[in-house]
Amino acid sequence: MNTAKDEVRHLLDELPDNCSIEDIQYHLYVLEKIRHGLEAAEIQGAVAHEEAVKRLKRWLDE
Repeated sequence: MNTAKDEVRHLLDELPDNCSIEDIQYHLYVLEKIRHGLEAAEIQGAVAHEEAVKRLKRWLDE
């Protein structure tokens, strides 16, 4: 498992050299939100893609 420091290093390596501090902050924010979402899905469960499509289709067809 990567440490937070490893993840930041990887992010910095992937971003262009001319990115701003705001760009870095935004990407860190997005990565953190994704991580929290994945943790919540693991703990609380998640709906399979096919099931989500079925549910949305019912709403959109009405």
